[in-house]
Amino acid sequence: MQTFGKFSTNFDQEYLTKHYIYINEKDENREDILIDINDLEEMLKKKRKTVAGTIFLYNPTISPVGFNTNSLLAKQGFVFDDKFHELNFNDMMNLFSKSIRDGYRGKLLEIKYLFGLNRGNIEPTPILEELDADLDKYNSNQLTRFDKQLNYQDYLNLSLNGKFVYFGSGHKHDRHHKEIIAYARNIAAQAVKLGKEIYFTHDNNYAASECVDVAYFLAPLAVGKIKEKRINAFKNAFRTNPPTIQKLQ
Repeated sequence: MQTFGKFSTNFDQEYLTKHYIYINEKDENREDILIDINDLEEMLKKKRKTVAGTIFLYNPTISPVGFNTNSLLAKQGFVFDDKFHELNFNDMMNLFSKSIRDGYRGKLLEIKYLFGLNRGNIEPTPILEELDADLDKYNSNQLTRFDKQLNYQDYLNLSLNGKFVYFGSGHKHDRHHKEIIAYARNIAAQAVKLGKEIYFTHDNNYAASECVDVAYFLAPLAVGKIKEKRINAFKNAFRTNPPTIQKLQ
């Protein structure tokens, strides 16, 4: 598998604005046939044929090859040139490379995020308060803390390629972050409205038929005793193309 992305910056914040993974075809020796940026650009001119679907995650923590996530890319000398760059693997990409295989070879999958802010571990931090406040201003002319175009999904004009959307965007939305909850629900509802097949992993808290309405989508990665269950559920979901809904036992 290979992974590619575009980065942008504004207000001293850095965002991943485009992200695709490519599931490599194999040669006669069962070695991956690699593509380069030019190949990727050519494939993106024919998205209807080349993009199998979309995977929604919470937010990115990833870097271009030759850089890392230990500090801001700008401090490392990265040039924000609005071009695609091949990316390093992180834990999520490692899981994808082990899980998304035969039925997807030669295809792209687009990775989208609830929040494009390229920063680690934002879920339990005060940033959530800022995001919630930002979303309250999102549809107004008020200035937001984070860039409206770079950080958020314009769900009313959401562009989705491929036949399906797999939501792995998380489920622990604190009830007092009402704007974040509404935002996550609106994205899921718009995907359904666009006629996409929706897939995810859930558990006993909600039936599959309820998950889209409440934006309850378990993330592929977790810690502790449920880590392996989440990983296995994701692998099982992508044994087929399109994937399947999985329920944790």
